[in-house]
Amino acid sequence: MPSRDLPSDSAADPPLASLLPPLRRLWRHLDARRRVQAAALLALTAVTATAEVLAIGAVLPFLAALADPQALLADERVGGWLARFGATDPEGVRILFSVVFAATAVVAGAFRIGLLRASCAWAFATGADLDEAIFRRTLHQPYAVHLKRHSSEVIAGVTSQSNVVIHQVLSPALSIVNASLLLAAVVAALVVWRPFAALSAFGGFVAVYGVIAVLSRKRIIGHGEVAAQASTRVIRTLQEGLGGIRDVLLDGTQAHYGRIFASEDRRLRRAQARVQFLGQSPRYAIEALGMTLIAGLAFLLGRGEDGLAGALPTLGGLALAAQRMLPLLQEAYWSYSSLSGAQPTLRETLVLLDQPEPDASADAAVEPIPFREAVRLENVGFRYDPGGPWVLRDVSLTIPRGSRIGVIGTSGGGKSTLLDVLAGLLAPDVGLLSVDGVPLDETSRRRWQARIAQVPQTIHIVDCSMEENIAFGVPPDRIDRARVLDAARRAQIVDAIEAMPGGWSASAGERGARLSGGQRQRIGIARALYKRADVLILDEATSALDTETERSVMQTLEALGETVTVVTVAHRLSTLSGCSQVLELRDGRLLPAGSLRVPALEPECES
Repeated sequence: MPSRDLPSDSAADPPLASLLPPLRRLWRHLDARRRVQAAALLALTAVTATAEVLAIGAVLPFLAALADPQALLADERVGGWLARFGATDPEGVRILFSVVFAATAVVAGAFRIGLLRASCAWAFATGADLDEAIFRRTLHQPYAVHLKRHSSEVIAGVTSQSNVVIHQVLSPALSIVNASLLLAAVVAALVVWRPFAALSAFGGFVAVYGVIAVLSRKRIIGHGEVAAQASTRVIRTLQEGLGGIRDVLLDGTQAHYGRIFASEDRRLRRAQARVQFLGQSPRYAIEALGMTLIAGLAFLLGRGEDGLAGALPTLGGLALAAQRMLPLLQEAYWSYSSLSGAQPTLRETLVLLDQPEPDASADAAVEPIPFREAVRLENVGFRYDPGGPWVLRDVSLTIPRGSRIGVIGTSGGGKSTLLDVLAGLLAPDVGLLSVDGVPLDETSRRRWQARIAQVPQTIHIVDCSMEENIAFGVPPDRIDRARVLDAARRAQIVDAIEAMPGGWSASAGERGARLSGGQRQRIGIARALYKRADVLILDEATSALDTETERSVMQTLEALGETVTVVTVAHRLSTLSGCSQVLELRDGRLLPAGSLRVPALEPECES
């Protein structure tokens, strides 16, 4: 589970020291193509910086031409160059320098637009890569990991938190790099031209931003932590309120969930607003400071020998440089503030990205493991947490191929856990699971699962057509419709489907809202039959069916032949009447064969 605790020394670290480690971790998750694109962005930034310097440099001769074109014509070196371009009079000089200045400004602007477009495209494409990586890695985590994690954390990581990473990490990181390179180019050009004025102005601006950054950093990180927590809680409230809408309507708890949602959403928006304010507010103070400096320089230069007319090119150059410099400084500061505020969210996202990555063959079809004799559990023990209670204790069981095994027991006795261990979803903490005498490991466990179809207590129904629900996970254009019909017929669900408006194309609704409990379970049974697995695991799979339908479905399962092994967990002993062996699981222990006293396996008798 992602940690929500800030490191105790994070606020004491130098401003950039706490940002660099998570950014390096994030960089390691980028593929080679995105890294090459990032390098290309740096090259484009360098070209853009050069264009910016040329645009600033062009303002000086432009203003000089406007103020005193005759002086340029009188200069022997400049005059000859002007003559080659046909500028032989003051009007021609003004036109030429106006065109040159406008052209450099347009070129610089075009490069800035191109850089912005490329940066946005890179940030959002990288964000999509990270979303895909989080979802893919999460899907491949062991079942035990999913049992310990709330789904809202993963949903928040792939949706709202990934948007934060795009807008407040990737884009700001690029902005800092771009702004730094452009600032370096602008300041270098100014230093060559007016060293004292350039260094004074740049040093003053950076000092002000630095003081503001140090003073506001703790508050920004704190608001970012609040936003990260509130974002996950908003999603959790939506899941719980909408996921349990039936109970919400029956119990009249709309106001309760509405209050929780409103409270968390307001916390989220307030935190986001405060981070945005702290990031954007300094620009107004800096702009006022910049105007004050320009006014002071104008006053001092105006008192010189050449007066205000002679100072005009210098003032114009400084004004244009400030117009370029101040937005870049503000962009760098705002990006730094965004990165600081996004640190808690970035840490949670990195926890999901750092999940073990599946190997290249994880999504490939696997060859089912040979199964000719029996599957065995030998002295198996399992518990969900180290130090927690044992759910299964010293369980030993042999299931011959083609047999029909029934398991009963009280609620909480470990029946579902036993089935999950048998299916390879949970690995035993002690003991082993073997097939034909071969112990299962990480690789062979997936091959064993290729033979298994499991029908759980709660059937997962998706909001798509009936045939897509039966052929779950199969692309629509690859569904074998004859096979779907055969599976549905054996699960006693054909008549119900064909009576629906839309028939086989009818939508089941979200989580099967348009189906009855019995219909959902029959869809689950049909799904298992469609898979044509030779090991069927039924966990209370017929509990929502009426007695007649249950008997018919169980007869269908019994008629599958000796090549299909069926393991059934049930409360009603009538469900297990066709089993060759019935076992009882009590307090995590499997009782020896024969200890279960069921004289006649009476119908409807509860264990």
